[in-house]
Amino acid sequence: MIHRESLTHHDRLAEERRGLLRFAAASRIPEGGFGWLDATGHLAQRQPIATWITARMTHVFSLADGFDETDTAPLADHGVAALRERLHDHEHGGWYSSTDDPTKGAYEHAFVVLAASSATAVDRPGAEELLTRALQTVGHHFWDERTGLALESWDRSWQETEHYRGANSNMHLVEAFLAAGDVTGDSLWHHRALRIAETLIHHVTANHDWRLPEHFTSDWEPLLDYNRDQPGHPFRPHGSTVGHWLEWARLLIQLEAALGPEAPGWLLDDARRLFESAVTRGWNIDGHPGFVYTLDWQDRPQVRARMHWVIAEAVLTANALHQRTGEHHYLSWYDTFWEYAGAHHIDTEHGSWHHELTPQGQVSGTVWSGKPDAYHAYQAALLPVLPLAPAPAVLARREKHSANSSRSEPLGRVGHTDT
Repeated sequence: MIHRESLTHHDRLAEERRGLLRFAAASRIPEGGFGWLDATGHLAQRQPIATWITARMTHVFSLADGFDETDTAPLADHGVAALRERLHDHEHGGWYSSTDDPTKGAYEHAFVVLAASSATAVDRPGAEELLTRALQTVGHHFWDERTGLALESWDRSWQETEHYRGANSNMHLVEAFLAAGDVTGDSLWHHRALRIAETLIHHVTANHDWRLPEHFTSDWEPLLDYNRDQPGHPFRPHGSTVGHWLEWARLLIQLEAALGPEAPGWLLDDARRLFESAVTRGWNIDGHPGFVYTLDWQDRPQVRARMHWVIAEAVLTANALHQRTGEHHYLSWYDTFWEYAGAHHIDTEHGSWHHELTPQGQVSGTVWSGKPDAYHAYQAALLPVLPLAPAPAVLARREKHSANSSRSEPLGRVGHTDT
């Protein structure tokens, strides 16, 4: 058993974070941004530079600047500079999907907000201006006040928006809004996060027996047959994505903590139901250990690959539910998920985590090749030692300021004293 509260486990998590950071540092592109790493930690490609990877890594390196005994500030600054310059559309505003794709997606913009929030919190140069600009862009171009949800994407000049609507981009906007609300002190972003969650989880997912539809029409009608011919799509797979049930459950618990006394009671109830649905329908369901990637609408495994981000979110959700409820079975699941990650996904030879495995545990690349970024794995090794609120970025700020005078606490224990 791992025993989440033990100092030894905290030390192991800190060691895991440092290893992930060493591996991820190789993703730096001198011309700006962060590239896609292969399985051994070498750049698989220098171009194009994807905004979502650059933003995620900027977020990670910013958090590490506060929490870990590594000099990641120059890497965070490198990411902020790329988001301010190379990946930003200086003519029309907003952020390109990549250096080769001028379209503008809510998914990418969510991570720009998250990265800017974290970089702002640890006082990286230019980050506050980046955050202000990112929130203005999201609020003006993506947020739909009528529905309380976000549009999916636009062309470069903001003239045409996609008819498709997606739960995935809205889910990441919930995470980004939680961070932005805590860093700026503006509760507007918390309440927008709540509106997204209430519609997509408390209403839509509940109406589908706790199976989350991912794809929608422009009127937010579920498209249950969407991408039937692309079941292994990395961002828009057919069916329902079990890992997102877990990720949403974790975000509901964090949203409840952020809202405090204003939080509606359904947030915890729905988080419990999503977790139970995920472990009942997706864990070991095909006779092999681990979570399947997707299920069809009869709960049959559709894409059986095991993704590293899914087990990382399982770790985080079990931890969040245990923190919130104190119930031991969530701690047992936390141990189980870490044991699976350690036995199968953590790469002790080359570093970082294998992003995709076959059901039998062999390294695969049918959906994800290589090891593009450290966002999920790093958070799996950080969030369990932090309280549920405020956002990790705010706690990174406090830790960094405390470390400037002295670091008397063992690395990674700040979350249990700084409430």
